[in-house]
Amino acid sequence: MSKKINSLDDLGGFVFSTNKDFEFDTEENIETLSPNQQRLEAHLDKKNRGGKIATIIKGFIGSEEDLKDLAKKLKTLCGVGGSAKDGEIIIQGNFRDKIMDYLSKENYKVKRVGS
Repeated sequence: MSKKINSLDDLGGFVFSTNKDFEFDTEENIETLSPNQQRLEAHLDKKNRGGKIATIIKGFIGSEEDLKDLAKKLKTLCGVGGSAKDGEIIIQGNFRDKIMDYLSKENYKVKRVGS
């Protein structure tokens, strides 16, 4: 049984081109910057989450695999759930200080944003 296609995004974003010289580039090689070149921001978010608090790390530049790997380390460190997508890591709960300490020890440049 094949997967049902609900939108153009399910096709990978590319449908058809009339350009004879068009070459479809399937590889997205986003090179992950080293930790000392990363400039991350640690946010605390209380909105749109049903009254729950979440710690959001923004500004990660690199591949989705490396982003998810860092998110897994942070979730394990805090012992909570979360997610990683679109260059952001969302950790459930208020763990901003703990995450900032860990990232600083790993040579990331982390900036506290908000109160």
